[in-house]
Amino acid sequence: MLDTGLIESDIKEFSSPDKLKRFIGDYISNLKLAVDGVPLEKIEKIADILFEAYKSNKHVYVMGNGGSAATAAHMVCDLAKGTIWPVAPSEKRFRVLCLADNIPLMTAWTNDVEYAHVFREQLLDVVGDGDVVIGVSASGNSTNVINAVEYANSCGAITVGFTGMGGGKLKGAARECIVVNSNNMERVEDVHHILAHIIKTYLNIKLNVIGLV
Repeated sequence: MLDTGLIESDIKEFSSPDKLKRFIGDYISNLKLAVDGVPLEKIEKIADILFEAYKSNKHVYVMGNGGSAATAAHMVCDLAKGTIWPVAPSEKRFRVLCLADNIPLMTAWTNDVEYAHVFREQLLDVVGDGDVVIGVSASGNSTNVINAVEYANSCGAITVGFTGMGGGKLKGAARECIVVNSNNMERVEDVHHILAHIIKTYLNIKLNVIGLV
């Protein structure tokens, strides 16, 4: 059953400690349900895709809008540093870049072309066969993410989606996709962060155990 995230109580009633506690409890309970609904094999599959990219010196590009842009940047930080620290710091790192971080470049493409192509333009003549392109979109319908994913597919890249709310267009565009079973924006984004940390920790352990870092 999809979690709609609707709050039945009137906001003004939150002045009651009991109602506030009930809201917090409901939020956490629904978050647990959303996390439990993610197929473990999907998480492992995406982690292994990233593991192979690391071993093969392929590039990883991550993108998103709004809160998902923050998730994308956080994911890149974790892949770049968190996967190799603190157990065995190494010269070999993930070749990873967030397409939502360069504000001058993003505004230039938005101003001169259009926002719908702001991520695709950054991938042109850069992304290649075997690279990994990750799109984060809670709704699954962010046009600029879809455009970039479709272009990456045409270049032979491995595309991954993190979405919710039924998956939207991203579910069909990405080669691998995790769809969080919730219609609530905040909870979908919460789960995306949790998944990013699970994958980062999985990779950190795996890389150190087999001695690649």
